[in-house]
Amino acid sequence: MSRAKPRPAEGSITGSATRGSDFLQLTIADAPAGGRAEWLAGQLRLAISDGRLPVGSRLPATRVLAADLEVSRGVVTEAYQRLVEDGHVAGRGRGGTVVVAVPVAAPTVRTYQPPSTADVFATDPADDVFDSFRAAAARFDLSPGVPDLAAFPRSAWLRAERTVFNAVEPAALGYGDPRGTPALRLAVATWLARTRGIRVDPAEVLIVAGVAQALGLVAKVLSEDGITQIAVEDPGSLGVRQHLRNAGMETPPVPVDDAGLRVDVLRDSGVGAVMMTPAHQFPTGVVLDGERRRQLMRWDGLIVEDDYDAEHRYDRPPVSALRSMVSERVFYAGSVSKLLAPALRVGWLLVPARYRDAVIAAKRLADLGNAALPQLVLAELMSSGELERQLRYLRRRHVRRRDAMVDAVHAHLPGAVVHGAAAGLHLMITLDTPRSDVDLAAAALRHGVKVQPLSWHCQRPHPPGLILGYAANTPSDIAAGVATIGRAIRAVRQRRA
Repeated sequence: MSRAKPRPAEGSITGSATRGSDFLQLTIADAPAGGRAEWLAGQLRLAISDGRLPVGSRLPATRVLAADLEVSRGVVTEAYQRLVEDGHVAGRGRGGTVVVAVPVAAPTVRTYQPPSTADVFATDPADDVFDSFRAAAARFDLSPGVPDLAAFPRSAWLRAERTVFNAVEPAALGYGDPRGTPALRLAVATWLARTRGIRVDPAEVLIVAGVAQALGLVAKVLSEDGITQIAVEDPGSLGVRQHLRNAGMETPPVPVDDAGLRVDVLRDSGVGAVMMTPAHQFPTGVVLDGERRRQLMRWDGLIVEDDYDAEHRYDRPPVSALRSMVSERVFYAGSVSKLLAPALRVGWLLVPARYRDAVIAAKRLADLGNAALPQLVLAELMSSGELERQLRYLRRRHVRRRDAMVDAVHAHLPGAVVHGAAAGLHLMITLDTPRSDVDLAAAALRHGVKVQPLSWHCQRPHPPGLILGYAANTPSDIAAGVATIGRAIRAVRQRRA
């Protein structure tokens, strides 16, 4: 006579890793009835973080886990989908759902000590302000400009590495062309033609260590040509101003409105060069409109174009780069920092013909060229189509996260105005308040949310505002973070009253 299998206690899990999931030691007895999927996703993230579910392991089948937990299969499916959106797991067809990335930090922190804001917000931002800002602890990190690092295509990168190592010649491991490897310069030229409307010979592409190095090289060459001022957008990136000023450049501000940079003000200033983010302006998010582009074509100065997160447009195809219109006057800089990861330190620079030799010489003296192996792997990733697949994947994730942030702002920050196009990795909001936005950002950090004040990126007076990044956060964390900002702002207002 067969013995009936004992019925598990309510909410417990039994079985092996292949049959069920008792190794996870989960119980949902205390999970809220309407939030079981979110709770289960959090428990699975924790299991990935502490090694119970290592990278490469397979999650239990949704049907098996649902039976073990005695919940509907839809609860488990939704939890798995949240992990997919986080970039922690990926579907492998018949291979099941596999862990592909470890969360950066444990997601279910219950004890929280408010960080000190003294080093971040107490004084005017110094050159190391972003180091202090990144080091500050926060429950929710809504920093602008941070890509979805959990979504880095690790499997595709490893496949590309294997392809490169199976084919690379020994000579490729020596000192090479300071402009970069021929393979990556060809891949970048092809990528720019397909995605940004730029036609360029691969021989004219210079591989650099990100846009930061590109700005330093451009500033050095222009200063040697007698140019000591580069106008910048206002509001405009504090980091860009820091790099240019470190290179000895003055950075007079030119205002930005809903149509982009005020070209009439630029023309009247008499400055002969300008730094711009025309495809998706940082931080306002506006796109330079057609009339302003035509005005720039009639202006005879030099343009440094940072194609800042230009690929990430969600409502329509991205606008073409300025470089495609006036190549003889545009220094064009781009990178994979917002598409893959800043840690790769790989970007590219296109230079007007009259400055090209000088910039190449400056690059040679700076570092003899970027590391060759990452260039070859990136070239393989681009030429195989994997980078384009990654971009399509990120666009789908980002649009959901941006929508979640817009909804959260409307729900929790009444009176806040959202600026910019449906693009990029961040939102700029302005607030109707007499308080300094630095005070508001400091209050948000004390409550556990990291955001940047708009005034950091302004040289002239501007209404208070905040810059919020959404690319690296799940919709639920975005909603919780913005709700926390709302509570922090209300607390500041109550103290003032």
